[in-house]
Amino acid sequence: MSAFVKSKLKAAREALAKQDNEKARDAALGVLEYEPDNYNANVFLGLAYLRLDEVEKSEQAYRKAIELNPDQALAWQGILQLYEKQQNWPEYVKGLQALARIHAAANDAVKCAEAVQKLIELRRRTDLGNRMQLAEALALLLPDSELYPVLSTLPPPDPTNPTSTTISPVQEAIYNSLPVLEELVSLYEQEEESVMENEISKRRMRLNAPPTEQIRRDVTLEVLSDSQLPRLYDEIMKHPNTSDEVRRATERKLLRLKQRYLFSLPSKGQSTAVKKKLAAEVDELIAGMVFLKIPDELAWSLFIESRDAEILEDYDYATLRQFIQLFPSSALAKLLKAYFEYYAIPLNEEEEREKDVIEPEPLDADYPGIILEAFTDLNNSILAHRVVAKLYELEGDYENAIKVAESGLELVQRSEQDWGRPFKMVKKAFHITLATSLVHFYPPKHHVRALRIIDDVLTEDPDNISALMARGFVLQHAKRWEDAAELFGKIIRLKPDDADIASRAKEEHAWCAAMSGQLQAATEELREVIGELEAIEGHEEDKARCWWKLGRCYWEMGADHREEAYKHFITSLKRSATFASAFTSLGLYYSEFLSPPDPKRASKCFQKAFELDPREAEAARRLAEGFAEEGEWDLVDVVARRTIEGEGGLEEGAENRASRRYLPINAWAWKAVGAVELTRRNYPAAIEAFQIALRTEVDDHMSWLRLGEAYSKAGRYAAAFKALERARELDPEDWVASYFIGEVQRQMGAFEESIRAFRSILASRPHELGVLHSLGQSYLDLGRFELSTSFSARAETSFLSAVLVTLDLLNASSGFRRVAWKTIADALYHLSGFADFSDDETAREVFARVIPLVTDHPHKGLSDILPYPLTVERCSNLPLLALEVALVAYDYRLTLGAINDGAKGTAFYDLGSALSTYSRRTLDGTKRDRAQQHAVAQFKEAIRLEPANDAFWVALGNATFLSQPGVCQHSYIRALEVDSKNAATWTNLGLFYLHHEDRQLANEAFYKAQTLDPDYALAWIGQGLVATLNGHDREARALFEHATTLSATVPEADLEYATRLFKQINVSTKSRAASAEAFLPAFFVLDRYCKQRPKDARALHLFGLVCERVGHVTLAIDLFSRAIAVLEAAYEETEDPVIERQFTIAHVNLARLRLSTADYEGALESYQVATGLLPEEPTEGDAEAKVLLAQCQLGSGLAHSKLGQLAEALALFEAAMATAADLPVIRGHIVVRLAQTLWAVGTDEAKESAKTQLLQSIEYDSENLMAINTLAGMGILTDDESLVDAALSEVLSLPIDQRHERDPEREVTYLLVQHHLGQCVEADNGAESGALRLAQKAVMLTPWDRRAWEALAFVRSRSAQ
Repeated sequence: MSAFVKSKLKAAREALAKQDNEKARDAALGVLEYEPDNYNANVFLGLAYLRLDEVEKSEQAYRKAIELNPDQALAWQGILQLYEKQQNWPEYVKGLQALARIHAAANDAVKCAEAVQKLIELRRRTDLGNRMQLAEALALLLPDSELYPVLSTLPPPDPTNPTSTTISPVQEAIYNSLPVLEELVSLYEQEEESVMENEISKRRMRLNAPPTEQIRRDVTLEVLSDSQLPRLYDEIMKHPNTSDEVRRATERKLLRLKQRYLFSLPSKGQSTAVKKKLAAEVDELIAGMVFLKIPDELAWSLFIESRDAEILEDYDYATLRQFIQLFPSSALAKLLKAYFEYYAIPLNEEEEREKDVIEPEPLDADYPGIILEAFTDLNNSILAHRVVAKLYELEGDYENAIKVAESGLELVQRSEQDWGRPFKMVKKAFHITLATSLVHFYPPKHHVRALRIIDDVLTEDPDNISALMARGFVLQHAKRWEDAAELFGKIIRLKPDDADIASRAKEEHAWCAAMSGQLQAATEELREVIGELEAIEGHEEDKARCWWKLGRCYWEMGADHREEAYKHFITSLKRSATFASAFTSLGLYYSEFLSPPDPKRASKCFQKAFELDPREAEAARRLAEGFAEEGEWDLVDVVARRTIEGEGGLEEGAENRASRRYLPINAWAWKAVGAVELTRRNYPAAIEAFQIALRTEVDDHMSWLRLGEAYSKAGRYAAAFKALERARELDPEDWVASYFIGEVQRQMGAFEESIRAFRSILASRPHELGVLHSLGQSYLDLGRFELSTSFSARAETSFLSAVLVTLDLLNASSGFRRVAWKTIADALYHLSGFADFSDDETAREVFARVIPLVTDHPHKGLSDILPYPLTVERCSNLPLLALEVALVAYDYRLTLGAINDGAKGTAFYDLGSALSTYSRRTLDGTKRDRAQQHAVAQFKEAIRLEPANDAFWVALGNATFLSQPGVCQHSYIRALEVDSKNAATWTNLGLFYLHHEDRQLANEAFYKAQTLDPDYALAWIGQGLVATLNGHDREARALFEHATTLSATVPEADLEYATRLFKQINVSTKSRAASAEAFLPAFFVLDRYCKQRPKDARALHLFGLVCERVGHVTLAIDLFSRAIAVLEAAYEETEDPVIERQFTIAHVNLARLRLSTADYEGALESYQVATGLLPEEPTEGDAEAKVLLAQCQLGSGLAHSKLGQLAEALALFEAAMATAADLPVIRGHIVVRLAQTLWAVGTDEAKESAKTQLLQSIEYDSENLMAINTLAGMGILTDDESLVDAALSEVLSLPIDQRHERDPEREVTYLLVQHHLGQCVEADNGAESGALRLAQKAVMLTPWDRRAWEALAFVRSRSAQ
């Protein structure tokens, strides 16, 4: 080192000592300029910069020095001052760690301890360190730290003067590391617990997360696989300063940690070896704690639960007693104590040695209750499950024994996964308990499952007594007596000295022999067993069972031994008064053998047997038969259901029974339940019962029949049809199946098939009342269907057939009168809706048969309405007579005895509906009012009887629609409260609001109806009416048109749509050719309407007008003739002037059509009729009469003109001119016809007169195009150019749109073309350019007009010629 450098360094050191930091900086920089890698110069520079608050430059200088010599402490000490001043604690910690290592390398224990102490103090501050950073700092004080060899050279702390050194805490930790270890354990425990909880919470929120238990296992495995706690626990336990209390507590913590880690490890895969080693460590831990009797409940529980014991006695009773003593308040201790007491096992060794002299515990202690109460807190205890399962099995509670055994097997599976080793013996024990319970739980329901378990057990242990016994019982239920006897014999050979097992095996062996027919040998063996049982105390149930079996053996020997059997049955009941089978056998004795039989005592025996044990099927069946004979169906149901419950048929609840693969033992019980449910109209339950019964008896004809009946009444017709077909296959001679099939076909709408079915039955059983009624109902339903599809003639035949068949029913028996008259009245009511009958003779015959039956009774409640007596001979209106007869039939039906309230309400409703219809059909005002009032009374009576029937409320609303608005609205609203989804009711309410001019409410009601049923036509009609009132004619027409296209047609919609369309076309279209096609929709809907309502004169008249417009003149004449006939008949009854005027109009229209078909005489006849009904001089206020008279005079004049009677024609035309003086349109037509007639006279004077008339008409009415064209035609014929120009000049001068509006048929163009063509012919020059130009211009102006093109083609063809 040069002198210059040394001097500069000395100057820098002195300047720093004097706090002359700038001089020190300059001196250090001077050294670094000469020697950049000088360590001391960088250190001095860093310190100078630090004092000058140039922190960054200071850090750079210190870092440079550290790089030059990292093992020197001077630069580190300086930079630590810098970081402390900056509070850059992360870098400060790194510096302390580096400084501690430097001091350790220099064997400077004190300075190393100071650095470590500062580091620990820093990490203890919560804002500068977390738990793991503090643990890392504390770990520097442990023997496995790299600093420990140096720190261990520190002198021991002086307890008398702890402040003598600054590193006393480090000294204490070095010489006693236990507190450090305990603090580390606490830190790691807190950290791991926090990490696990946070991670579990986070993973539970993920999509498709596994179960919480699996997440907990996974997280526990991840955390504990790298845990430091086991090592720390070991160090604490091995530490010389650890007290016994701390050591035991740490040992408990270690056990729990390892147990958690063990249970979280997977039992398969790469971790198998680790799990096996860890399990051994846990076993060692718990074994040591149990051996030392350390009171750790977990260790003892694990020790007990991990035992693979075959039977409960294999658990070390000494260990169990010690557990009870150490943890008397635990649930397992309470359970074990009660178990020991219940089975009289001594609770300690002294008691065991002195058990012969110890007084027993009081017998009233409820040890099973204590066991079960403790068991509720032991869901994860295998031993508790074994104890409780065995308890349930011994007590005969096999259902709970099965549940507990299954739960125990799940626990065993979980334990095998937790420990990583099999528990074969424990699993086998649970399997035996499960199999035994399954065998005895509703045998033989679970025998298939039990056999699988038994076979598995016997494969591993062929001589297992419990499994062999269970298998023997299964074979007994399967009636494999020889195989069962062989098994019981094997058990006797294996356990000859076990009194209980050998005795039961001998008993069952003897019973198998008895059932195999070896009665003598069986009785001897049973007597031997009875002798053994009678010699010991207790076993009363076993004794009773053996005495009963001995009695059964004697019973089977025949009548000679029945008395001996009776004595044994009595003996059986003496041994046990609750042995049910003995009561059943006594009942059979009293009912079958005793002479005379004692049914009362037999019934009591059967009842007692059934009360004691619902599995006594024979007693139950005989009880049910007795109750059925007495009509006690509720008791039959109780007995049958209890029998089913006794065989396990109801264990899963009613809703699951039918879907289970359950084969019933007592099919009769299910049949009885089905029959009872069928009578109660609980059809789903009946269906289920018959289905289950058929699982056992698949070919039982009656079950299939009843099942089909239940299906049909439940509305499941396809299934009913299949079931009934099966019943008919099993017994083709049973007509009931065919009858039910016919009923199903009727309900499915296959009426013709059902009629054939009923007819086939009646062929062999002509007086079967139910079949006759169903046949009549089928005809009635068929008629309704045919009527809805517009097959009126077929419907008429069906309704008449319904009446005739039902009359046969009445002749056969009087017991079905109410139902029969309902069918007859309904058929007649439907017949009354026909306009006329296609077969009047048959209808009259049927009515003649019905009328005497309904009128010859004292009660005639409709005498003020109907014209008594009713007769067919003088009746001209058969449909009205049908309605009157229907009314009398409905009224008669109400007098036929006491009808139940439901049926009576319907009867009142039917009568009210018929009366309401009659009020609309009759023309007598008095009768109309009376019928309406009577109808309202009937509806009110129906509602009183059945207020929840919405149809009754709707009928009342309809009946009071006009007369009582308040009642009407209330009725509709009440109907909607009953059924708010009835579109018809909403529509009726809408029409009511519309009638009372509330358009908004009406529209809302119609919209609601359309929403509920878009195919309900009346709702669309109602909305169309609302649109009409709102002035939306286009929308209204669209709505009416839509209503006519719906499947369920409404005749009123057809008529309204046709009327509106006819008016709209008449107003909007002046061209006859254009309007013909537009009338076609009206033509089709009116055709449909008139077929349904052939006596509607208004519709016939309108249809005739439409036919005239579309060119069907002959059909139009026929329609007008029919309308005239209907009006004439109506006028004869009422003499209504309105009908008279309609009659007149119909004749005028008919005359016009006859005129068009050249039937001039017929036209004159109709005109004369119409003229005779009109006044000769109509008044000013009667414009319609004036128009009709003018038309009659005009038409008559035309007819006379066509007949060549010109004078008469002229006189009529002149009269018409006078009549239509103030009717310009009609007068214009008359003038033209008068001019044409004058022209036809042929004289010059007449022709001039014709021209004068036309000119005057044109002057009077300049828009009379017909007169203009006629005048032009005359000019063309007379070659009077000036006349043609005068006639057409005004029309030709109009704009083209106005001209076409006046001349929609383009007659002016036609006349001009003909005029030019005529001029060309006269000139004979072939110049047809004028005509051609006119035709071409017409095509250019109206290229869519077919007639313009035809005119052009005609002109061109003339030119070509």
